[in-house]
Amino acid sequence: MNGGKDMQYRHLGNSGLEVSVIGLGTNNFGGRMEFKEAREVIFTALDEGINFIDTANIYSHGNSEEIIGRSLVDRRDEVLIATKFGMLWEEGPHGKGGSRKHIMDSLEGSLRRLQTDHIDLYQMHQQDPETPIDETLRALDDVVRQGKVRYIGLSNFDSWRIADAHWTAVHNGFTQFISSQPEYSMLERGVERSVLPVSEKFGLGTLPYFPLAHGFLTGKYRRDAMVPPNTRLALTPDAQKRRLSEKNFDILDRLELFVQNSGRSMVELAFAWLLGRASVGSVIAGASTPQQVQQNARASGWELTVGEMGQLDGILSI
Repeated sequence: MNGGKDMQYRHLGNSGLEVSVIGLGTNNFGGRMEFKEAREVIFTALDEGINFIDTANIYSHGNSEEIIGRSLVDRRDEVLIATKFGMLWEEGPHGKGGSRKHIMDSLEGSLRRLQTDHIDLYQMHQQDPETPIDETLRALDDVVRQGKVRYIGLSNFDSWRIADAHWTAVHNGFTQFISSQPEYSMLERGVERSVLPVSEKFGLGTLPYFPLAHGFLTGKYRRDAMVPPNTRLALTPDAQKRRLSEKNFDILDRLELFVQNSGRSMVELAFAWLLGRASVGSVIAGASTPQQVQQNARASGWELTVGEMGQLDGILSI
């Protein structure tokens, strides 16, 4: 795998897996973006040194994985592919969750759509209270031993379930989770209370999703203005209620002043702030154009100082 331009890389958790600090999120693929546009975004990401592509079987019900597979037929060795299982794939028994049956069925489907013989990081998309974690971990340990999966991760887990999974893996000699993928951004910091400290205690790297808070932190949404059509917030009305608040606009105003003084962009600031936490391995950043990929990648070179982080903490605490 070739590092491009000035991209930085970090070990993901306590593992030997090195990921680009900016990753490519692909939940737009197969929905808002078709094959030609998506392939162009993927190739730009590779050229920028981004080696981590994150998808899930449920993104456009398999179409995201298919597009990635078709795009990477001749470039598979340049990239780490992360996908997920566990959310609702089909109605009826075994259509979701962490059972051995669902894991085995989901993995075979993902491998076929991605046109590959292995997944670099296979993530459980959400916790499954109905299936014992040792069944899930034993099945995942089996697919790692078979060579179909290289590393395993989790997403959207409560902190105590992360601890339980770690203890179960260690106690039974199973492959351990190396990563946790929670929602985390300047405006969504709930995971700092317990999820991140527990992840750090047990050596899991963090892969934040929605790092731009549904695009709010780009600055494209303005106070008392209509939400631009076809943007992420326009397509997710529930998120509008969370994001378009007076308090958030007050924070945004102050962040934009901070950025003006630095000569950087709001996107770069949002990513650099997340990367200020050492346990963050890669920030999962969606992109619908090559230019957005290039803008995202630029954030990898900005290290905020302790003083700047303190200043930002004051802004975010208003």
